[in-house]
Amino acid sequence: MRYVDEFRDGEAGKRLAERIARVVDRVGPRRGPIKIMEVCGGHTHAIFQFGLPSLLPEAIELVHGPGCPVCVLPIGRVDEAIALAELPNVVFATFGDAVRVPGSNKSLLVAKAEGADVRTVYSPMDALSIARKNRDKNVIFFGLGFETTAPSTALTILEAARAGDENFSVFCNHITIPATLEALLDAPDVEVDGLIGPGHVSLVIGTRPYEPIARAHRRPFVVSGFEPLDVLLSIYLVVSQIADGRAEVENQYRRVVLPGGNPAAQAAMAEVFEPRASSEWRGLGSIPRSGLAIRPAYARFDAEQRFAAPSRSAAPATDPKACRCGEVLRGTIKPWECKVFGTSCTPETPIGACMVSSEGACAAYYGYGRLETVRGLAEDGRRRLRTLA
Repeated sequence: MRYVDEFRDGEAGKRLAERIARVVDRVGPRRGPIKIMEVCGGHTHAIFQFGLPSLLPEAIELVHGPGCPVCVLPIGRVDEAIALAELPNVVFATFGDAVRVPGSNKSLLVAKAEGADVRTVYSPMDALSIARKNRDKNVIFFGLGFETTAPSTALTILEAARAGDENFSVFCNHITIPATLEALLDAPDVEVDGLIGPGHVSLVIGTRPYEPIARAHRRPFVVSGFEPLDVLLSIYLVVSQIADGRAEVENQYRRVVLPGGNPAAQAAMAEVFEPRASSEWRGLGSIPRSGLAIRPAYARFDAEQRFAAPSRSAAPATDPKACRCGEVLRGTIKPWECKVFGTSCTPETPIGACMVSSEGACAAYYGYGRLETVRGLAEDGRRRLRTLA
């Protein structure tokens, strides 16, 4: 297949669903559903946009993972970003998803309304361009994302170093997927039988870093593309491994992802970043060596080194008690199990980051399902559990 329409063919999707049903029959009796976690928020949105749960057998349950970089950002780091943005003579440049994420007391959007110079950009190079046009300002870029976006931040820092753009710096919050998956699968309350791996991250790091995870945790792992037939085929491959008693890494997204990934992107990251000893994640706690810090050789471009901007919180801030975003990110509950979902927490009035981000699971449920469908999913889920118990 070469064109997008071919990856969205309804009849082909039905045939794939039939193949999935047949291979589920080979798995045999179980005490509960086959739980497959899609790690990436992009997959979550594709699943709901194209109505894939309606095609799947009742024995399969899709679980939503922590692959939304804005969603896993802890409130304390949001507070620090706001404190940096409110410093005198600072332009704070950020991706649009992060503008409305609530901190302890406000968001970057509110800080902007109160006078902070917060600007939305599409890339770190956009932020560097602002710095070059405003030499009298300190321009700070909010570096967010997994290995997907980290190379572009690294290359921008390298370009700033080459050109001597000393008024540019990065508030680095880049994070990595493999360490996160290890921590997730080690958690006692996380129950998944297989994983659909992130396509964009894998474009950079390849498929090899997942092999120790699949072996150690005995979980099938299939790297997937983002079209509906990609996801359905990946589900088929995961269930086939379960039926065969295998736990391997497979690459459904071969048209984009290579086993070794992108060496140039990896080299740029290795030049500029080093692993943090540990990083705090919303819903997952502190995970060793899961975050990236700017190396000392480039400390002049590290906003944390250059500016004294303490967090607004005396202690690490936590989500509002009513918000269960952390549990959604771990896949231990569905968004509709949170009491504020769709009532006081909506995309217009978000309480948690899972509703703010375009990749968040709560935003996917709300945006594509609306409340009538979500209530139906809730009842359907309860019925499935009664049937499979």
